[in-house]
Amino acid sequence: MKRNITRRDFLNGVAVTAGAAMMPWHLFAEGDNDREKSPDYYPPALTGLRGSHPGSFDSAHALRDGTFWDAAGTPQDTGENFDLIIVGGGISGLSAAHFYRKSAGANARILILDNHDDFGGHAKRNEFRVGNAFRLGFGGTYSIESPAPYSKEARGLVEELGIDVASYPKYHNADLYRSLGLRSTIFFDKETFGVDRLIVGPASLRGGEEDYVVPADQDTWKQFLANAPIAAQAKSDLDRLRHDNQDYFPGLTSTEKKAKLARMSYATYLRDIVKVHEDVVKLYQAGPQPLFGLGIDAVPAQDAWGLDLPGFAGLKLDPAPGKGMNRDAIPNEEAEKYFFHFPDGNASIARMLVRKLIPETMAGNSAADVVLAKANYSKLDSSLSPVKIRLNSTAVRVKHVGDAATAKEVEVAYARGGKVYTAKAKNCILACWHVVIPYICPELPQKQRDALASAQKVPLLYTNVALRDWKSFQKLNTNAVYAPGCYHTRMGLDLAVSIGGYECARKPEEPIVVHMMKTPCRPGRPSREQHTLGRIELFNTTFETMERKIREQLARTLGAGGFDPARDIAAITVNRWPHGYAYEYNSLVDSFWLEGGELPCEVARKNFGRIAIANADAGAYAYTDEAINQAWRAVGEIVKG
Repeated sequence: MKRNITRRDFLNGVAVTAGAAMMPWHLFAEGDNDREKSPDYYPPALTGLRGSHPGSFDSAHALRDGTFWDAAGTPQDTGENFDLIIVGGGISGLSAAHFYRKSAGANARILILDNHDDFGGHAKRNEFRVGNAFRLGFGGTYSIESPAPYSKEARGLVEELGIDVASYPKYHNADLYRSLGLRSTIFFDKETFGVDRLIVGPASLRGGEEDYVVPADQDTWKQFLANAPIAAQAKSDLDRLRHDNQDYFPGLTSTEKKAKLARMSYATYLRDIVKVHEDVVKLYQAGPQPLFGLGIDAVPAQDAWGLDLPGFAGLKLDPAPGKGMNRDAIPNEEAEKYFFHFPDGNASIARMLVRKLIPETMAGNSAADVVLAKANYSKLDSSLSPVKIRLNSTAVRVKHVGDAATAKEVEVAYARGGKVYTAKAKNCILACWHVVIPYICPELPQKQRDALASAQKVPLLYTNVALRDWKSFQKLNTNAVYAPGCYHTRMGLDLAVSIGGYECARKPEEPIVVHMMKTPCRPGRPSREQHTLGRIELFNTTFETMERKIREQLARTLGAGGFDPARDIAAITVNRWPHGYAYEYNSLVDSFWLEGGELPCEVARKNFGRIAIANADAGAYAYTDEAINQAWRAVGEIVKG
């Protein structure tokens, strides 16, 4: 545990043996506006601290704190004029550029600005080389999926990119881990449950986004109840939850019962209504985190019912969704079948969009060949291309040139390389996080700025650990671990997907990527406050601390299988997203969602003069299809205008 892991991060040809969190990003940025032109510039291969990496948020935070313009100096006019400037190079921003070109023509001049050193926003690609093996990991957006069916526009874009969603089974070896006898497990940690113990775990206890867990049968439940280090009463209560047909709200209609459930958390329902032992609450606490970034203390019981968590059978609720129910919790058969996971997640979608916008950046022409295509970052901001993607560039001011009602253009100022520059365009789409917009566009109406500021973001960590082999997983007969009391509450072997020449790991002796997830919560506090505190935690936690927790958790969980972190870990990439998922409304705290009325996101996304607003925040829905939907709407607004 105390031995060092050697990491070599390359930036402009310089090998750095410290973690990315220790890199002097400001020195690389100062006065260097052409670093993307270097042949060594390749962000997907960087390890250490990624996501909202050091250097990507400094200007935005200074703007928030009111100190940016004190030292910024007078902006330099680049003299550039575009048809459209897009702030934000995530899937929504890239989709907006694509839709605009289809309307305005292939020669439309478009500038996309992004504060990160890579495009894609939360759709982040992590690359690893372990010996002779090449491995990919998803550092953010996981897959083509959504609780509701993709819209005509979103589905149309997927098809236009050449993605045949129905073909996914031919790329995914769904039986690989099962054929090796691997199962989903639960790790009980001594701090929460009194002892460290890894045991087989029923899939219904975990929830989440993994489609490779094995459903629990009677034998699995029997093993679990025999070995779980929880109180005897908790075991009895778990068994009761599974078979209980008691109506806890006698005399009420189904609608009235749902209304009660919408106003209490699932933890409260379990404690006060079903009256289970506290160990049961601890066990389920982290279950809904992959969906909401919150535990059951802040997730409505009505949503828990929709997610098929136990304890509701006796209520005899009709299947229709109740008022204030979150869309994640409303089953939809069509949506559940529409699923496609690339080895790098939806980074492949971002890469396909970039290739359409600037063909010189990547070879190939299919959804399969993009997986192994290497992006040429020097072509992103070329004078020869009508579309330019300018990375490491933080928008700091967006304003109409003149009065918004009559202005003919918009001026955008952005910080890059320690200086501030301006460019102009006929129109602007803000496809960035809503919480940033009030600071960069103060001319918006106060009501709209307030609505934008209320958007909140859900913080999370997506950690990818490249292992030299996964023999310890095989020895312990597990491929996915739910750890409700640990730093990362989930970890699992990468999905077995082979596509476009990329080959997944098939043998335990081969290198593999383990994906770990954390949502920093503060159980017992209101959901928005939990997100705010979690965001502060992520910003203030060093990579060294995260690395130590990763190594310790893997060692404690897999040690009985012979796992040695110093020997077995080849590389670690932590994708830190203090501003992660788009905030989705919650019936416990958002009265308008439960009782009706205008939604804040509807107020926030209204176009203003020549400025339109996109991003998944604009729909309060944390999925790729919503990012595409909002891009389509925003483009429609400026085209009509």
